[in-house]
Amino acid sequence: MEIKGKKAVVVGGASGMARATAQLLRQKGAEVAILDLPNTAGAEVAKELGGTFHEVDVLDESQVESALGDAVAALGGLHIAVNTAGGGIGKRTLTKDGPHPLDEFRRCIELNLIGTFNLNRLQAWHMATNEPEDEERGVIIDTASIAAFEGQIGQVAYTAAKAGIAGMMLTMARDLGSLGIRAVAIAPSLFSTGLTKGIPDEFASMLTKDAAFPKRMGRPEEYGKLAVAIVENPMLNGLCIRLDGGQRFAPK
Repeated sequence: MEIKGKKAVVVGGASGMARATAQLLRQKGAEVAILDLPNTAGAEVAKELGGTFHEVDVLDESQVESALGDAVAALGGLHIAVNTAGGGIGKRTLTKDGPHPLDEFRRCIELNLIGTFNLNRLQAWHMATNEPEDEERGVIIDTASIAAFEGQIGQVAYTAAKAGIAGMMLTMARDLGSLGIRAVAIAPSLFSTGLTKGIPDEFASMLTKDAAFPKRMGRPEEYGKLAVAIVENPMLNGLCIRLDGGQRFAPK
């Protein structure tokens, strides 16, 4: 898909990988709306990009539908959706204090997997009304994690959630293929965003020692570059792409 002139929503776009993606999409000529939690830099980023900011908590189903609808109305359509909202917890299946709290497991699934699917179903609904360009109406990009494939000790909830995102891509692509809408996930390794941003170099080196090359944390713009490549290459569909420098997580 040609990015210039297209309409894009970036969920989680106030910071990190999503912010870098929003900036690259704007540089390529897309109009961009930012969706993120209140009390973030979302409004600032949107202003910088000449777009709009829409407050949303992906755990709130009706709020997601409303915020996305407002974003699409402001843009005048939707062709590109990038979704990065999520988070994890550190709990083992069983500890000396007892079994993993079920409510915490459920919330992690709600935030990462169900929150992502809710965005996807609504984004596809908006994209389906587009006039096709070379038979294509839209591109959905979700964010998994390499933890989906080799989760570490204490990541059981996060692994389940991210594996769910990776696992639904082919089926979703098949569901939406007749409409000319693609679905792809990116599975990053450790990236310098959020809690990991600014950690000491020696600690970062320890965390990335198992990578093939480069032996460092990923940079937000590297996620953005892959997202842009996915949008521009129509043969990328129905898969989850690892973005990890050849890293494989050890058990801990």
